[in-house]
Amino acid sequence: MLTDYKKALPLLRIPFSVYLMPVFWFGLSALRGPWSSGRAVGVFVVLHLLAYPASNGYNSYYDRDEGSIGGLKAPPKVTPELLHLVWLFDALAVAGAALLSWPFAALVVVYLLISKAYSYEGIRLKKYPLLSTLVVVVFQGAFTLLMTQVGVGASSVQLFEKTNLLLALVSTLFLCGSYPLTQVYQHEEDARRGDRTLSLRLGIRGTFIFAAIGLLAGAATLGLAYWLRQEMRPLLIFLVATGPVVALFGRWAWAVWHDEAAADFEHTMRMNQVSSLCLSAAFVAMLLWR
Repeated sequence: MLTDYKKALPLLRIPFSVYLMPVFWFGLSALRGPWSSGRAVGVFVVLHLLAYPASNGYNSYYDRDEGSIGGLKAPPKVTPELLHLVWLFDALAVAGAALLSWPFAALVVVYLLISKAYSYEGIRLKKYPLLSTLVVVVFQGAFTLLMTQVGVGASSVQLFEKTNLLLALVSTLFLCGSYPLTQVYQHEEDARRGDRTLSLRLGIRGTFIFAAIGLLAGAATLGLAYWLRQEMRPLLIFLVATGPVVALFGRWAWAVWHDEAAADFEHTMRMNQVSSLCLSAAFVAMLLWR
């Protein structure tokens, strides 16, 4: 029995959840005023080690992928034990969030329910390209940024300060650019399941064009927010730290434009890794040098 659970555990894709770290660090760096560093550790554990893995596992349970998925080149076969692990991680995420604050716990519950609507066969938002993309970029972007801030004890004044909301929009725009890229190597399997993802609708080249527009819009809005705050140092840090991301994306887009086979699992995971590390480094540096 224990062996069955060990086999199912990789489908929670806990290491892959770490790729979502930039939103957490961005939320902290965006706050003006005090917040609890001790609670920040708790928020990180709840989101990255419990809630995100539960969502990953639930998605895998209903997708039953045979090809590569985010973080796993050769996913193991789905078994009922995976769903048991999902419920356990859900319960731990909500309980851990409640120890920090009830508002944070309520937001975590909403996040978990939305993530299940994305995958559950009776609803399966994933079948609808525009709706599913909107849900993902809002809830993994702006919603998660604000949820992180609630978790660390931000006041309503901090949360609804206009430039903070503008930076929450930035996180959604960045997700709008990067999310379709995570689908670019799964067209065949998505089509087989009947999931009309945005990347599948756009095509390989269209996905890269859409990503470039979303990322540029996010960067422009970020610049506007820091200009309104009269804080140029964070913007400079961002531009320096994300230089490797821009260079890698440009090289990858050039390769894909000449050979669509370059839109494969390895290139996608490399892009995820580099962008996650560089963006996280940028937002941590903003925290240290504010």
